[in-house]
Amino acid sequence: MKMFQNPTDEQLVDLLKNAKTIAVVGLSEDVTKPSYEVSKYIQSQGYEVVPVNPNADVVLGRKAHPSLTETEGPIDIVNVFRRSHEVAAIVEQAIQIKAKAIWTQLQIVDEEAAQRAQEAGLTVIMDRCLKIEHRRLLGKEKI
Repeated sequence: MKMFQNPTDEQLVDLLKNAKTIAVVGLSEDVTKPSYEVSKYIQSQGYEVVPVNPNADVVLGRKAHPSLTETEGPIDIVNVFRRSHEVAAIVEQAIQIKAKAIWTQLQIVDEEAAQRAQEAGLTVIMDRCLKIEHRRLLGKEKI
């Protein structure tokens, strides 16, 4: 079985430059949590942030949704702040809503879910921080 490979820097730049809407699964209202910090950063970079959290009403000024399947409009990237064992179900929802990419944060890995997402045509980024990668690849460039 081949091990999962993240996209090249060039592919990541292309994805980040063409993405407009990023759904954040597990986006917390708690300003001290990484999900909030990362989402606030990506929002400041010009992306539309769609919070996905069944326990929140509004995060970062945006209406929160209980699940990915209840979001409206096209989602380019699904950014995952949930435990690894929850990724497979999130991938299924991402496929269902026809997201372009699924991005799991640091230390969130599920090889089988990644393979399933890739087979369904999604770009998969695992075990990487969206904020760190955006800064590294695009610096202060806003989309």
